Amino acid sequence: MQFAFTASFHFIYPPLSMGLGMMLVFFGIAYVRTKDPKWRRLAFFWTQSYGLIFAMGVATGVVQEFEFGTNWAAYSRFVGNVFGSLLAAEGVFAFFLEGGFLGLMLFGGNRLGPRMWLGATCVVVFAAHFSALWIVMANSWMQTPDGYKLVTEGGVQEAQVTDFLQVLFTPSFLPHILHIWAASWTAGGALVLSVSSWYILRNRHVDVAKAAFKIAMPFFAVMAVLNLVLFGANQAVEVTNNQEVKLAAMEGLWNDDSCAPLYLVGWVNESDQTTKGLKIPCLLSFLSYGDFNATVKGLNSFPEDTWAPVNLEFQAYHLMIDLAMVFAAVGVIGAGLYYWKQKLFEWRWMLWVPVVMVVFTEIAITAGWWTAEVGRQPWIVWNLMKTEDGVSPNLTSTMVWASLSMFILLYTLLFALFLFLLNRRIQKGPEPLEAMEAGPVADLPDTFREIFRRRGARASGSGELVAGPGEAPP
Repeated sequence: MQFAFTASFHFIYPPLSMGLGMMLVFFGIAYVRTKDPKWRRLAFFWTQSYGLIFAMGVATGVVQEFEFGTNWAAYSRFVGNVFGSLLAAEGVFAFFLEGGFLGLMLFGGNRLGPRMWLGATCVVVFAAHFSALWIVMANSWMQTPDGYKLVTEGGVQEAQVTDFLQVLFTPSFLPHILHIWAASWTAGGALVLSVSSWYILRNRHVDVAKAAFKIAMPFFAVMAVLNLVLFGANQAVEVTNNQEVKLAAMEGLWNDDSCAPLYLVGWVNESDQTTKGLKIPCLLSFLSYGDFNATVKGLNSFPEDTWAPVNLEFQAYHLMIDLAMVFAAVGVIGAGLYYWKQKLFEWRWMLWVPVVMVVFTEIAITAGWWTAEVGRQPWIVWNLMKTEDGVSPNLTSTMVWASLSMFILLYTLLFALFLFLLNRRIQKGPEPLEAMEAGPVADLPDTFREIFRRRGARASGSGELVAGPGEAPP
């Protein structure tokens, strides 16, 4: 319960940072290509929000690193050789890269030329995605472990790496990371659309808000549709191939069925093993195996002690799926109204839909995360170690409840502070460029050569640039 709470709260922020980062890259490219000041105002505005989201992600993510040692010592000992190397790689290769260029991105907008600032932003966004890559590799190994051997040393069993490439690219990794990236990009587009729609409804900063729509609306629509019909579907096929009992729990399927239905909404009664709700006949068989008459195994084909909490898994999965269908519909309709003589801006009631959409994208992402993690139960490492066996032996329920209560209080205050700061930033809106620029954009160093020349001039104490061979005096 404690790890579910802290992990779910942390997982609010990484998808937003990846998705909003993509928006910043697009805004930067648009300004470099067009020199339209609207794009530079948008980049300045959203960079500040990105810094807030990044800080929250770091602060809440560090907690989980400690939880592995305090709460999951037996698990950490068992997978340390595998899991530890992946987490270390995330810190060394991704987090340091992201942190190294983050300062240039956050504070270099009026000190670097547009291309150099865009370059720093691209590195930060790449590093954020690279960081997610390693974390998902570690989680995917827990879902479908590969490239290891079990060794017993000193009476303690542990998993050791035998093939590092197989550890990195387990069967569930590629569908998992593509699904998460696409969901993150959808959330980033939804955040920009939400704020832009609110500005248009309030008749504030309308010029930059409509400019943001030009990029965010088609991006959101494409990502929402692809995540539903391609990336999400591939993730479901991967579960079918590698975790059949999880698939049965996701759909509340109790007995083998050669024309298994796909539920849209429903309720699972675990006591009498029934599932009732609105369903589409045979669709689960088709989506899982490409055949409407394919047999899908039910829960009763597996030992009961390997079942996940069925109704919880069912509800989390269908919340994600149902919201994904809503996002795809909103994206297609919204994009159609936008490109059809910009009717979206005339039918103002429609703009309220994007305003609230970002909240539901976060709910869907969290539901997807719960689907993956709850569905893995009772295993902490699939078919290798049960969750109950991974707990620290000296951990007491009093310790867990006391620390969980502290986390609930602390995270509630932290989330309130985050919403307050983000809302204040949004209420203030994009500032005029004159208030942010330190000087003419044309005078900012926009190549490494210019940066090093100016640095050399300052180091010499002259404060002036010296013309190089064949160059005109500055």
